[in-house]
Amino acid sequence: MIPVDKLESLARRFRELDDLLCVPEILADRNKLHKLTKERTELDAMVQSFERWKTVGAQLTDAESMLSDPDMRELAEREVTELKGERERLESAIQLQLLPQDPNDAKNTILEIRSGEGGEEAALFAADIFRMYAKYAETKRWTVEVLSLSEAAAGGYKECIALVTGANVYSHLRFEGGVHRVQRVPSTETQGRIHTSTATVAVLPEADDVDVHIEDKDLEISIAASGGPGGQGVNTTNSAVQIIHRPTGLLVKCQDERSQLKNKAKAMKVLKSRLLDLEREKQDAAVSAERKSMVSTGERSQKIRTYNYPQNRVTDHRIKLTINKLDRIIDGDVEEIVTALRTFRQAELLAAAGLGRAPSTIGSDDD
Repeated sequence: MIPVDKLESLARRFRELDDLLCVPEILADRNKLHKLTKERTELDAMVQSFERWKTVGAQLTDAESMLSDPDMRELAEREVTELKGERERLESAIQLQLLPQDPNDAKNTILEIRSGEGGEEAALFAADIFRMYAKYAETKRWTVEVLSLSEAAAGGYKECIALVTGANVYSHLRFEGGVHRVQRVPSTETQGRIHTSTATVAVLPEADDVDVHIEDKDLEISIAASGGPGGQGVNTTNSAVQIIHRPTGLLVKCQDERSQLKNKAKAMKVLKSRLLDLEREKQDAAVSAERKSMVSTGERSQKIRTYNYPQNRVTDHRIKLTINKLDRIIDGDVEEIVTALRTFRQAELLAAAGLGRAPSTIGSDDD
């Protein structure tokens, strides 16, 4: 069953928000307007589901009352079956909607990809991982903007930082953070031996101005000539911007644009997101053990996934999901993995709330 009294209270709050968002004083207050609009958006789907649940309940009562009529019984039985099925689906949806929502789920995302162990092959793999997410973003109609790029001499990326903009980006990519491992024969390998390399992925929700406040006195900003593997315009202008946040020691450098102002704006965007993530990690460290599972926290220190080219296999080690279509996944078809991770997380939350059983892993862990 669903908590009807609580849902009625939330529905009243939703209607109250509709009225508040028409008040001139609130419309003139940017921060308050942002806060109330966000609250209304978070309640919208739940309230719509609840209102439909009440409608279905009334229709079910009417249909059941017709079961005693011999002329209407057959039609009423079909309608009762359909309405009961819809009511069960609505109750399941409402249970999920009542779960605590991560305030970052609807945010855009800073995606940081770096080569790990494996030298040149690791840099090539990092570039493959970035292209995988870029193609996935295309299927979701998201926009990918490269904020900073450091290319390796032999090809691939030492580091790539990008902003992914669109609907609910963070809720889809949040579990991609961690160590990604590849097993394949590098193009430079002459004896056909399989090498193992890694790339790290960090997924940070983009920080809004209302989320993170940075004092100018806490910043150390320096300008330098842009560096890179070569090409027209490199090292000809002092456009690279480096920012150090003194209280935390965080360092961000951006040299992708030829304009100092544009590079500074991009660097500040990355810095704010890293500071927001730092605060989130502090909060995560203080919560219950239920929140500390690998899927829930996305710990970056752990190997989360293996891409095995010889066997055309991808394995996510956290939920022991193995899919034998690496060629399609590396080409951006990662929705099956993303959905499996999100579903697993929802099952964890439902179990913690006493609304379901703790999820088991999906299959064996092919390492």
